Amino acid sequence: MAEHLEVSQGSKKEKYELLLKQIGLQIENEKDTIAVMANVASMIHETFGYLWTGFYLVKGDCLVLGPFQGPLACTRIKYGKGVCGTAWKEGRDIVVDDVDKFPGHIACSSKSKSEIVVPIKRGEEICGVIDIDSEKIAAFDETDLIFLREITDAISDTFNPSESNSF
Repeated sequence: MAEHLEVSQGSKKEKYELLLKQIGLQIENEKDTIAVMANVASMIHETFGYLWTGFYLVKGDCLVLGPFQGPLACTRIKYGKGVCGTAWKEGRDIVVDDVDKFPGHIACSSKSKSEIVVPIKRGEEICGVIDIDSEKIAAFDETDLIFLREITDAISDTFNPSESNSF
């Protein structure tokens, strides 16, 4: 695929539908995890203009920063800590409408007002999470969840659990 991203001018759903097709084409012949995450983070970030879009990878008892777009980020997040660590521990998606109301929220940026985290699963194992922050309160909804699940499912094939500590 060419290094060009087409962004729909339609609804959020239409933007995600086009984005998902382009992600499919982007990863069709690329199986390197870091390359896939880097381009996917960029594609989501460019499509929606969020504050921060990126990945954290499971390494031992921490989530370690992976490819991202946006301001400086937290490098390591402990299991069960913050929104990302909680999503990893509980194995579930988390949407936070107001990060100031999330107990134990880790403020990597004071500009972040809402957040969505979706675990990346390879089989039953969580290999990482996709984390997106917005400068707007309640920026994320069911549409984001549906499509971010599809995106994480699409890229999970590039994750090799036996290599999760050697990225």
